[in-house]
Amino acid sequence: MANINLKDRRIECKIVYYGPGRCGKTTNLQYIHETYKKQVTGEMISIDTQGDRTLFFDFLPLGLGKIRGCDVKVQLYTVPGQVKYRSTRQLVLRGVDGVVFVADSLKVRREKNMLSLKDLHENLKKMGLWINKIPLVLQYNKRDLESEGLPLMPVEQMEAELNRQLKVPSFKASAVNGMGVGETVNACMKLTLRDLQRKFKWAQD
Repeated sequence: MANINLKDRRIECKIVYYGPGRCGKTTNLQYIHETYKKQVTGEMISIDTQGDRTLFFDFLPLGLGKIRGCDVKVQLYTVPGQVKYRSTRQLVLRGVDGVVFVADSLKVRREKNMLSLKDLHENLKKMGLWINKIPLVLQYNKRDLESEGLPLMPVEQMEAELNRQLKVPSFKASAVNGMGVGETVNACMKLTLRDLQRKFKWAQD
């Protein structure tokens, strides 16, 4: 849940990058951290483990300037993708305001994408949230690997399997070279701020 302090004119909200292990969540935040340095107001914290690059979370506050005189800050987190870290994912999701689901475009990762999306739905439900109501954006990552001859799923297939019922914004991406990374995070931030506007009745400029 966003922290809105009207006395201090400050709004803080939380966006979580979700998806299967090694789909590119951490790489997304690393690219954002390097590319949007003027907006970054703190250091990115990353904990690497054997078999999964993120044990707990990556933290990246982005200053967005002012909305109706309030300073807005977005905190970006990632969750560990491996199945055994489910309790950690639940912990990181607490207080979430928006979600970016990063799907791996490699054909061999098809089932893991669907299992991870189901896991997101179940973990949100435990917190009284619904996947079809929370601000959500899908990212189809690793599209650059097609040029290396690796078998990727067509975007149309990923849309049909992951986004047919959700009908949320989706983006082709390569977190390694930055394609689609900015578009993804900007879309999720806009949806999140619009949702907060609706909930808390404050207006955007």
